[in-house]
Amino acid sequence: MQGKIIIFSAPSGAGKTTIVRHLVSILPELSFSISACTRDRRGRTEVNGKDYYFITPDEFREKIDNDEFVEWEEVYEGAFYGTLKSEIERIWASGKHAILDVDVKGGLSVKNFYKDRALAVFVKPPSIEELSKRLVARNTDSASSISSRIFKAKFELSFEDKFDEVIVNENLEDAFAKAEKLVRDFISQEDTIA
Repeated sequence: MQGKIIIFSAPSGAGKTTIVRHLVSILPELSFSISACTRDRRGRTEVNGKDYYFITPDEFREKIDNDEFVEWEEVYEGAFYGTLKSEIERIWASGKHAILDVDVKGGLSVKNFYKDRALAVFVKPPSIEELSKRLVARNTDSASSISSRIFKAKFELSFEDKFDEVIVNENLEDAFAKAEKLVRDFISQEDTIA
């Protein structure tokens, strides 16, 4: 079996992480791709190698220079996030397919890198108003943070046509069902890559 990659991207609050967690819980052939980041661990609950690969900004820059990332981004000065090529290879070596939960720019970069081996899915909220309600209901962000996330979401929504598939997450059970069908169909396709 040749490993494949399933990419889920969305504006913050659209539900991509919830969908990805659901898929990993019901499809044993999938393995979640752990991102690398330079931020500090949050509290005592985050575990290196499980939640993220926590590395220093200098180590991250060295990996960039060594072309070790499929995609990476400096979210703000000194704060880097990215997907290591070695993480994808680790998952494939275990006989599984990689599933990623990444931002829109990162998702398009991964799709461009792996081409037909990757399925890029864009998760879209039913409306900006509904997205705003969800972000407020999460109760994890300040009002200014929610405002900047909504601003960014409006921009990210302009990229939906660059993805292979779009799921409008109006009803979570329906979104789960559509995501499951897309992923099952994609991983069951015969390998067409030489």
